[in-house]
Amino acid sequence: ENPTTQDYRSKTRPQTNSKNYHEMFFTITQKSSTTALKTKLLSSSLLKQKKSAQRAIGSCNDFVKTHWNDTSCDDSYSSSSVKHFSSISNKNGFVHASRQQGVPMKPAFAPIKVSSRTFATSTSSTASNQTSRIPSEESSFRALDADIISRIEADFQAVDVNGDGKIDSDELRILLRRSGAFSDADIVEISEIFYAGRAGESVPFSNLLDAIDGAVANSGATADKAGGNSLGVGSCAAEYMYDPNHHVWSEEDLNVNLTHVEPKTFIDKAAFGSVKAVRLLFDSATGWNGIITKEKVLQRVIFLETIAAVPGMVAAIIRHFKSLRLMERDGGLINMFLEEATNERMHLLSFVRMKNPGLFFRAAVIGGQFGFGSAFFVSYAVSPNFCHRFVGYVEEEACSTYTKIIKAIEDAPEGSELAEWKTDLAPKIGRSYWHLGENGTVLDLMYAVRADEAEHRDVNHSVVGIKAGDVNPRFDPALKLDLTLRKYVKSIMTRPSTSE
Repeated sequence: ENPTTQDYRSKTRPQTNSKNYHEMFFTITQKSSTTALKTKLLSSSLLKQKKSAQRAIGSCNDFVKTHWNDTSCDDSYSSSSVKHFSSISNKNGFVHASRQQGVPMKPAFAPIKVSSRTFATSTSSTASNQTSRIPSEESSFRALDADIISRIEADFQAVDVNGDGKIDSDELRILLRRSGAFSDADIVEISEIFYAGRAGESVPFSNLLDAIDGAVANSGATADKAGGNSLGVGSCAAEYMYDPNHHVWSEEDLNVNLTHVEPKTFIDKAAFGSVKAVRLLFDSATGWNGIITKEKVLQRVIFLETIAAVPGMVAAIIRHFKSLRLMERDGGLINMFLEEATNERMHLLSFVRMKNPGLFFRAAVIGGQFGFGSAFFVSYAVSPNFCHRFVGYVEEEACSTYTKIIKAIEDAPEGSELAEWKTDLAPKIGRSYWHLGENGTVLDLMYAVRADEAEHRDVNHSVVGIKAGDVNPRFDPALKLDLTLRKYVKSIMTRPSTSE
């Protein structure tokens, strides 16, 4: 070789020695082993897939035979359906079915109907608005028909000020006012319940429509309101709200029935016996068993109302401290008992405008409050059930007493002392508190007071045995909202449609 050729080879061919050859051989051998291992694993995997495919083919064949040859199926899915297929074969591990041309194929299973609700379309681009206004052909409401739904939807659209497809508390006020079925006081109260229960959040049209349908459908059932209604409105508002207008009694409310809860347990019997003993002693001391006169009536009711305002305040104080101590809600019972105490005090403040008690009478009131108040405080701390049952029986006796007074006034002959209460105006504070009107009489006042006592009777009997977490039976926000929704639907049904 000439030098030129040697120089060229030395530049173009890599220089190797025995050590380099050994390293290259080891690398090639290692790669070959790895490739062989991978090939083996791949073959094993393919074998498993083949067996799995064969099992799948068998299952598919069974499925075809079952669902197109089973004579026990419905006529529309009987064995005649197999005639739609000209051949069924296995190719490459898959089931192939060819269908005859021009023959409609029937499904193996009945179609599933998915329904949604129709809402007016809008150009809003928000996701929540789009989901609340999806048009559909059919709906699945339990109580509302298509006409009522369309009217409600029209109302929603009319009051949706910001066009977001939702209803907030302010728009709910407009909605209720638009119906014409609610007073201003009702509208303010319900909108506040709505705001408090939702913590200020607005409700999509679809959710509110569901809640309305549920309220109407469950109008005859007593639902458990512990978790709130379908809008999520629970008992939050009950902790600080109470109906300020519920002493505006209707004619039906004023027609009080004298009811009695039969004592069953030892506590019931002890409470009932205590009330009967106190009633006997007090009647004897005041001479109530004789002829009823103005003086006797006022002396009796004034003294009784100074004592009757004690239980509600004691119950509220003890429950208030318990709520603070346990750091938990009370379900609105504190407000109810505070209102009961205030209501009894309003009885007193109305009657003392008709008679100014003397010093001896006032001294007796101080002694009665100290003795009864202390005893009731200790008793309530020991057994609230005994105290509420006791008050319930006391209010039964109060209803009986006011019924006798009303009957005596109505049956009093013209020109007599009691007959004057048929026309005498009630004290101004009483006319304003019970909304008796400018011509409200003392007889009207007696009717209103008796209705109050009947409510206290029923409430105290109802809270005996009440459990932790239960809501005030007189003011349940979720139940009030459901009643409002039912009343709203009723107003929609009686309202003439725009097409008429």
